[in-house]
Amino acid sequence: MPQPRTDSEGGALRIEIAEGQDVVQVRQRAREKAQAAGFTLTEVTKIVTAASELARNTLEHGGGGWAEVGVVATGVRRGVRMVFHDEGPGIADVDQALRDGFTTGGGLGLGLGGSRRLLSELTIDSVPGRGTTIVAVRWK
Repeated sequence: MPQPRTDSEGGALRIEIAEGQDVVQVRQRAREKAQAAGFTLTEVTKIVTAASELARNTLEHGGGGWAEVGVVATGVRRGVRMVFHDEGPGIADVDQALRDGFTTGGGLGLGLGGSRRLLSELTIDSVPGRGTTIVAVRWK
């Protein structure tokens, strides 16, 4: 399968995540890129919801980091690709963290699992003590 490329109108934007307002910025960029890729309102809402959850996790559990959001294409297929990175404590058990109901922060435990259901692809690379990188894609 060919590697996704970022197209000219979808150039990835990097947003530093250090405070709550930065999560809002990630949401806004995700909305803009999803609209640029031609997603429906429902699809845009799913992308923005996942972006919000993943950005909040980067801030609250990872201690901050950054996100990149851009439009990608492989052949005729277009999508939105989001990367979230932190250098926080990492995730000890990724499979457990993806299960609904699992939480370390007292929330409902729907963040990672719920985000995975809203997206086409979600990969998590996490090393305890070294941080986490999440790559999330929603294809049209």
